[in-house]
Amino acid sequence: MSVVTRFAPSPTGRLHVGNIRTALHNFLFARKNGGTFILRIDDTDRERSTAEFDQAIRDDLDWLGLRPDRLVRQSERFDLYEREFAKLKAAGRVYACYETPDELEVRRKVLLGRGLPPVYERKSTDEPAPEGRAAHWRFKLDHDSPIVWNDLIRGEQRFDPKLLSDPVVRREDSSWLYLLPSVIDDIDLGVTHIVRGEDHVSNSAAQIRMFEALGSSPPHFAHEALLVAAEGKLSKRLGAYGVPHLREEGVEPMTVLDVLARIGTSEPVEPIASLDELARDFDFATFGRAPAHFDPHEVELLNARLLHKLHYPAVADRLPARATEEDWLLLRGNLDRVADFEPWFAVLHGEIEPPELSHDERLLIKDATAAAEKVSWAAEPWRALTEELKRTSGKKGRELFHPLRLALTGRDSGPEMAGLFQRMGKERAIRRLEAAAKR
Repeated sequence: MSVVTRFAPSPTGRLHVGNIRTALHNFLFARKNGGTFILRIDDTDRERSTAEFDQAIRDDLDWLGLRPDRLVRQSERFDLYEREFAKLKAAGRVYACYETPDELEVRRKVLLGRGLPPVYERKSTDEPAPEGRAAHWRFKLDHDSPIVWNDLIRGEQRFDPKLLSDPVVRREDSSWLYLLPSVIDDIDLGVTHIVRGEDHVSNSAAQIRMFEALGSSPPHFAHEALLVAAEGKLSKRLGAYGVPHLREEGVEPMTVLDVLARIGTSEPVEPIASLDELARDFDFATFGRAPAHFDPHEVELLNARLLHKLHYPAVADRLPARATEEDWLLLRGNLDRVADFEPWFAVLHGEIEPPELSHDERLLIKDATAAAEKVSWAAEPWRALTEELKRTSGKKGRELFHPLRLALTGRDSGPEMAGLFQRMGKERAIRRLEAAAKR
């Protein structure tokens, strides 16, 4: 069987990390199995769907590297839905209803008051249609046997269809609700696996009956635990934490994918640099049933760990024009985001403001200037300089190294000084030492 998965967002807003996680898992499962990943834009809601959000969804997935093998839009498939709806209507599997929302709510309360499940009560097809009311349409669930499937994450799922209301599939204005067009699409597109949140489990039960009514075997289902915000860690609502925010914060696409691929599973969250590598280890058997906690602080920490492993070609187009692979390898271990590289690049190859030092520190730097003049840059100039200053000044530890770092970089901390000192070169290093000693 050739695996086909789909991600089906509605273009009524931007993607957030919950949506991205669903898209990622569909992508990884298809990639692992050499299958097809479909992006289906669910734009049947003509009032709320916009071309801008349609484009934004595609742009966000492209930035993340989750590029679909095929793109379809439900708004271009209405003829297909009409044909399949007509078949169900002819077979008596959809029927017209005329209750108002208020009437349905009153009846729901009556049933609950009697201690009964609030399940929609089918009316006789012989009842005349109320005058002046347009029909909405419900799918008639088969009550003859339980609805059972083996979920790839949740295990065996069993529903008594008598305890489910016949779902509304079409509104009074003839517009479509989600359930039926989705099934028609899944059959037409050959979708083999539906991967989505556990809030769709009861929808899946109803949709299995729709697959059967349309003469098709249901696909496999994997309902994953929902993504929740780690308590106290998220300044914005989880729904607002999406690609625009991630890009603004300087998060690497692979960082957020690494986190979303593994949280909620038994696998550790690790800095993995490629989607192919993520896909190789993707397995629904590792998914747990507890909610997956998304912590932005974990994203920040992992972003730094990922950058520390990234090779120069992966970032070269985002670095200053004169930056070399040697510069990147020297500085990457001190970066939290790629944007942090440029200030350190300026420290290596530009000019800095001489720091304010104490009298004793300036005397040490004056000695360092003289010592640096004699040091050979061919071997280990930093080691040679500091060994000479230890011998002549008697200083060591922070008392020695902190003034040197300040004088040479203008900063209290940063990458290892041995690499910085050699890379900035003898002329620049001596010029900075002289300036600091005189200030």
